[in-house]
Amino acid sequence: MSSDPWGRVDETGTVYVRTADGEKVVGSWQAGSPEEALAYFERKYEGLVVEIGLLEKRVRTTDLSAKDAQTAIGHLREQVDAHHAVGDLDALRKRLDKLVETVEARREERKQQRARQSDEARTAKEELVAEAEALAQSDQWRVAGERLRALVDTWKGLPRLDRKSDDELWHRFSHARSAFSKRRKAHFAQLDAQREEARQTKERLVAEAEALSGSTDWGPTAARYRDLMTEWKAAGRAQREHEDDLWNRFRGAQDVFFAARSSVFAERDAEQAENLKLKEELAEEAERLLPITELKAARAAFRSINERWEAIGHVPRDARPKVEGRMHTVERAIQEAEEAEWRRTNPEARARAEGLTGQLQAAVDKLKAQIEQARVQGNNAKAEKLERELEGRQALLDQALKGLQEFGG
Repeated sequence: MSSDPWGRVDETGTVYVRTADGEKVVGSWQAGSPEEALAYFERKYEGLVVEIGLLEKRVRTTDLSAKDAQTAIGHLREQVDAHHAVGDLDALRKRLDKLVETVEARREERKQQRARQSDEARTAKEELVAEAEALAQSDQWRVAGERLRALVDTWKGLPRLDRKSDDELWHRFSHARSAFSKRRKAHFAQLDAQREEARQTKERLVAEAEALSGSTDWGPTAARYRDLMTEWKAAGRAQREHEDDLWNRFRGAQDVFFAARSSVFAERDAEQAENLKLKEELAEEAERLLPITELKAARAAFRSINERWEAIGHVPRDARPKVEGRMHTVERAIQEAEEAEWRRTNPEARARAEGLTGQLQAAVDKLKAQIEQARVQGNNAKAEKLERELEGRQALLDQALKGLQEFGG
């Protein structure tokens, strides 16, 4: 008979293992010596030790599910309980019991972790829904659209909740996206309509601009082009594929008109500059008539100058007042000379002047006599008062005498 601390082989070849509950039959060995029998069943025990060790490591280091771990533990427990190995089977049972506790602890931990993850996922999804519902009212179409797409990607990366909660939150999330899409679609449909209306308006403006491009009615046409530009700006933008072409046509038509006008104005400016030179020469010729000494000759000379002046065309607007003012100065001098000549040769006017002079002379002589009398009487106050009156009458008399001289006498 052969034995070791955990088993023995009796004389019949029966192999036993020692346990806390006493000896248990392991099996029968007839193929060799008792030592070989114990060695064989000890190797089976070592195999169980290795399997249990591997399972412990899997439970510790992998995400082996509690169900699979329990199945594996049950399979190993059956092998241990079958007593087909020689070794410390009670120690293996204790390791398996401890492993069961570890698996249960892991399962509870994972359950709590899943609960935390579920709460976090619920909070995250509720935040996504709240943001999506806020974005649904936004008019920042590009930014809000991009953000909503990013929110969908974020949603897909979150764990699922219980079916009811997940479905309710997804319904709100999806509804917000649909509401935004509907508003955006309506906005761009309206924008398309506005751009189409702008295109039609600008087509009309282009047609009118092109029709006006050959006009030579410079002032009114230029004013109309300014009005067309105001209408163009007020019309808004057409579709991108039409806007540039319409603008090029519109601007091109204006360019044709304004280029033609500039050419004509350049010719006109050159002509008016030459006209100004001619009129300045005539103004200088007219100024040589001053001062007026021979009225009749001056009048005839100025008439000739003025006829040549009228035959010359327009001068630049900014130069007109100065050159015309020079001619008006000469014309006024001739008019004043004519008035003086008329007054000098008008008998009625001469008679009125002589009569007024005589009246004033009589009044002056009378005042002088009154002043002399007042002095003799010693009434100086009256004399002074009469002298002040005399000064006024004398001034009028001097002026009248000067006017009378104009009549040649």
